[in-house]
Amino acid sequence: MGIYDQAKEVFSEVLSKVNPSQGNLLVVGCSTSTIQGDMPGTNSSEDIAEDLYRALTEVFGKDFDIAVQCCEHLNRALIVEKKVAEKYDLPIVNVVPHRHAGGAFATKHYSSLSEPVAVEDIKSKAVVGIDIGGVMIGMHMRPVVVPAKLEHRHIGEAIVIAGTSRYKYIGGERARYDQ
Repeated sequence: MGIYDQAKEVFSEVLSKVNPSQGNLLVVGCSTSTIQGDMPGTNSSEDIAEDLYRALTEVFGKDFDIAVQCCEHLNRALIVEKKVAEKYDLPIVNVVPHRHAGGAFATKHYSSLSEPVAVEDIKSKAVVGIDIGGVMIGMHMRPVVVPAKLEHRHIGEAIVIAGTSRYKYIGGERARYDQ
């Protein structure tokens, strides 16, 4: 099974575990190097980024605002559509990702948007997160993160970890909660 098919399978499974009433901001971090079995940042692939991005937008593109995390060379800034930055009141920064600073996947996202911008962070507002290859997206997730127990946990050689979020439970033993 190729990268596109694996990604579509994983992304579809993640979507099936999401509670859309919680919101629609998705954060994705990806190392195309890790997908190939290499260390992150050592073998960035535009072809893999293209396959992943096509699968991502087919599964999530209509109903979700997508934020793609850049690599550590850009301090894990995120690429979003300008209207998404405005919607969530996100701090825009001036940088354009490329394959060797930002990564192939963030570069692909940037080049695919009509008005791309980089933001410093998304203020822990993501309600769905997908981490492909251990790129550490957790800082962008809204508390409380609930891991998605995936049957399909690999794209290429990279391990995929995903999660969604739920509202915090407050109260004591007499409290009742919405499902």
